Amino acid sequence: MIRAAALGLMLLSCAGPLAAQAYQCRVPATAPLQEIRPDGPIRTAPVTGYVMALSWSPEFCKPRLEQRSHARQCSRRAGRFGFVLHGLWPQSARGWPQWCPTSARPTGAQLAGQLCRSPSARLVARQWAKHGACMARTPRTYFRVSNILFDSLRWPDLDRLSRKEALTAGDLREVFVAANRGWRKEAVGIVSNERGWLEEVRLCYDRRFRPTACDAQRFGPSDDAALNIWRGL
Repeated sequence: MIRAAALGLMLLSCAGPLAAQAYQCRVPATAPLQEIRPDGPIRTAPVTGYVMALSWSPEFCKPRLEQRSHARQCSRRAGRFGFVLHGLWPQSARGWPQWCPTSARPTGAQLAGQLCRSPSARLVARQWAKHGACMARTPRTYFRVSNILFDSLRWPDLDRLSRKEALTAGDLREVFVAANRGWRKEAVGIVSNERGWLEEVRLCYDRRFRPTACDAQRFGPSDDAALNIWRGL
């Protein structure tokens, strides 16, 4: 189990200014409770590290602008989103633990408190049930650690980067590392679709929540691979 208080002090001591990733987003007082059903087997295993998945919202919303189920994130009525917190995922030596048994459930207020980082109450509840319960005793601890990690990051200007000619995955890694002291390119994984458009950045951490090299699967495309970034305009 993680020690959230000690982790918080360690991370906050090196955190940089937060560049808003949720422009004009406001946290509601509560959110509807969500019933989450496992869609895979229970897997318990010792945690050897973590991956924080950061979805690039403009790309996610491109085909979902009119979908009611994604209205908070994609309609722009609740603000405009850049990177959003998909989830913090514990890792093990082989694969990852998931769907660990727990009776703990997030409250409506806890779900609402995440909606400017993860703009879907169902996503938030699912991340706790599938991943968080394998690394923390309570949703409160899981969300707190996820938020400390997310809020400690500096965000590169992807609008500007997207206009670079012959943009590559390595260019994105370079600007992220330049903005975040202590990170190196080997710890910055990238997910792009079959057409080369950025979908997600996956940051790799060791057991002490320090940046560590991603394995080949989580690292994704090589530095010289072509990359496109949708600006959401």
